Amino acid sequence: MLKQYARPLLVVVVLAIGGCGNKVVNVEFEDLPADQLYNEGLVLMNAGDYRTAMVKFEEVDRLHPHTDLGRKSQVMLAFASYSRGNYQDAINSAKRFLTLYPSHPDAPYAQYIIANSYYKQIPDVTRDQAETEKALNAYKQLLEKYPDSEYAEDARNKIQATTDQLAGKDMEIGRYYLERDDNLAAINRFRIVVEKYQTTRHVEEALFRLTESYYALGLTQEAQTAAAVLGHNFPQSRWYHDAYSLLQSGGFSPSESESSWISKAFKGFKLL
Repeated sequence: MLKQYARPLLVVVVLAIGGCGNKVVNVEFEDLPADQLYNEGLVLMNAGDYRTAMVKFEEVDRLHPHTDLGRKSQVMLAFASYSRGNYQDAINSAKRFLTLYPSHPDAPYAQYIIANSYYKQIPDVTRDQAETEKALNAYKQLLEKYPDSEYAEDARNKIQATTDQLAGKDMEIGRYYLERDDNLAAINRFRIVVEKYQTTRHVEEALFRLTESYYALGLTQEAQTAAAVLGHNFPQSRWYHDAYSLLQSGGFSPSESESSWISKAFKGFKLL
């Protein structure tokens, strides 16, 4: 992200920053022009010294808060924090920028930093998925507010990845209940996947698990419908083969009931 963002501004003479290295020193910046401080920050950032670069950007923001470089420094502070793995600081800086300058040309980039910061904190599917929800919402905001930005395509890909993660969490919980013969609780989780996450890779298994759960409860019509919907939309799926075999073992076959919530959930469904 840095290379793409900073390239138009990096048309400066190579600066000598010798003696500082990676060590932040106390220097009076008041007499230095904004462009010098800003471009020193870019040079440091390109060298991988994000910590010292942040000092430069902070000074531009402090001394020249309402200039173009002052505003750009706020965004670069967010990116520097992101690059160092300080994701909450990155989020805070980017949100501050968006609050002050929601229509600025760099606003999509700030929103992208927020979304990616949440995305980087997504945990294993066995853990709480609050950060996944935040990432999903942040990417959706990016598409809603800036649909034509250069970050839109990546946002769409990340939305698919985050929804898949959330669906995976519900599947994990559903399987947990199923293993303990709590079929009603399992059905509630698999239903979420079928209704909210139809474009994820988990929907096929969710339909099979619904077949399995309803069949175990003796609700054969719902089991037959789940299997029929699975076969109609994913005829080559191994999960359909398993659902078909399960029903056949009891003398039943897939048969869709139009009044079932499962049928209604798949009205108009199209594979991506």
